[in-house]
Amino acid sequence: MPSLTQVSLPKAFTYRHDLKYKSSNCVLLCFVDIGELIQHERLYPSNPEATVHSSIEWNNWSGTVDSMIVDNNACNDTDFVLLDLTRFASLKVFEVGCYSFSYVKEVKLIGLNRLERVVIGENSFTKHKNDCSYSPNRHFYLKDCERLRELKMGRHSFSDYSVCEIENVPSLEVIEIGKMNEDSFNFFYASLELKSDSQGMK
Repeated sequence: MPSLTQVSLPKAFTYRHDLKYKSSNCVLLCFVDIGELIQHERLYPSNPEATVHSSIEWNNWSGTVDSMIVDNNACNDTDFVLLDLTRFASLKVFEVGCYSFSYVKEVKLIGLNRLERVVIGENSFTKHKNDCSYSPNRHFYLKDCERLRELKMGRHSFSDYSVCEIENVPSLEVIEIGKMNEDSFNFFYASLELKSDSQGMK
């Protein structure tokens, strides 16, 4: 198929874990809803502004960093199951690209007194890309971040998480989860708790 330039397979081969193709001229592959194959580098290329591209880089980061940008398709090691930002006490900005942290079961953004902005792309922190599921062991905690002003998440991220707790973030001005008028599935089966000791959030 030397003239083939685009393949679109919406909801095809959903239960297949392998798909093989041979071509020297294939420019774009659009694998929709085929799990990890959607991570094709040409669909979500590396972010030139990213500061973290792999789990190894993540583990080597100093706790004094104030801005962290995680690349697309990054940190998807099956043994990377806990994301705890506690050691990054100076962190002000935390951004995650698309299709990253697939196997993380628990996210903890707790006690980060300097954190101001959290932005997460599409289909991150989920094993069910472009879909949703229920997992009792996948939890998201955002607590005691007194300067946090902005929390944004793209479609399908955290789509299989069962808990979402946001607590004591008195400066929070913006929460954007998913995309208006489109299926997003963020925290689809999760319980949601918003708590605060201040009067700025109820």
